[in-house]
Amino acid sequence: MPHSFRLHTAVLALAGAGFLACSQAMAQMPPDIAEKIAAIGRVVAPEKTAEIYTPLQEKEPYAGIKVARDVKYGPDARNIVDIFTAEGATGARPVLMFVHGGGLIRGNKRPPGSAFYDNIMLWAARNGMVGVNVEYRLATAHPWPAGAQDMGAAVRHIAEHAAGLGADPAKIFLMGHSAGASHVTTYVSHPEFHGPKGSGLAGAIFSSTPAFDLTSEPPNEGRTAYYGSDPSKYAERSAAAGLIKTSIPFMMAVAELDPPSIYDQNVRMKDVLCKSEHGCVRAIVLPKHSHMSASYAINTADRLLTNQILEFVKMGK
Repeated sequence: MPHSFRLHTAVLALAGAGFLACSQAMAQMPPDIAEKIAAIGRVVAPEKTAEIYTPLQEKEPYAGIKVARDVKYGPDARNIVDIFTAEGATGARPVLMFVHGGGLIRGNKRPPGSAFYDNIMLWAARNGMVGVNVEYRLATAHPWPAGAQDMGAAVRHIAEHAAGLGADPAKIFLMGHSAGASHVTTYVSHPEFHGPKGSGLAGAIFSSTPAFDLTSEPPNEGRTAYYGSDPSKYAERSAAAGLIKTSIPFMMAVAELDPPSIYDQNVRMKDVLCKSEHGCVRAIVLPKHSHMSASYAINTADRLLTNQILEFVKMGK
């Protein structure tokens, strides 16, 4: 693991021109959970990770929360969102839209009987936001650029219906994890997928992004199914160049125990941004976390990631 990105007792937030240490008072991963996550290792293990975090999550019905399931935002069966709002909330609130992973070819915003990813929606609604859990089309039936197109359609739908949701259409934040982050980075970095009014985003959050630069990673089943088998198209379909040029604020997060290729992609992208005309962004490492635990821990006592998200939403950088 590169020394410049290694952390043990603190998260480092990259803001402005240098690193800033996060407060040690910030709630961190409990030692017993850290031991279990370490035993799983640097792999993508949703089932094993869910066994650890499910007992810590709320169960339906959710007290004080209104939930609208499977709201359509487009013509496809998977063009649906779940919307979480706090009962009795007043004023126009920021929106946190979350996009799940699944290797570009699988995944669900809420698998049957699962606590995930309602947990992220509950956290958003209980922290002054409207939570929107986004479903999207999958490869191989829907290859590039279906994911980015769905991001745009979902964002525009929420903006157009913001008044009825108690949401502020000028404060929509789009967060993606893993393959979901691939779609979010594509949307942010490719303005051709934005609507006539622009991206519609106040900011974006990339969590454990697998590949900012497709040309530097070997093909796998999901990548080939979505981005195609022609490597000559990978550069233009990558997010890296467009992220340097974009004016949309964004932050990056990666887990200390993410698979090495994902970790390395995030290190390189952080460094590229800092050396470019774009400049450094808020970039954090989550100590002791793994690829799945970073998302599954949201709405528990572990607030390493969520405190950073709240600051980003408040500050816009």
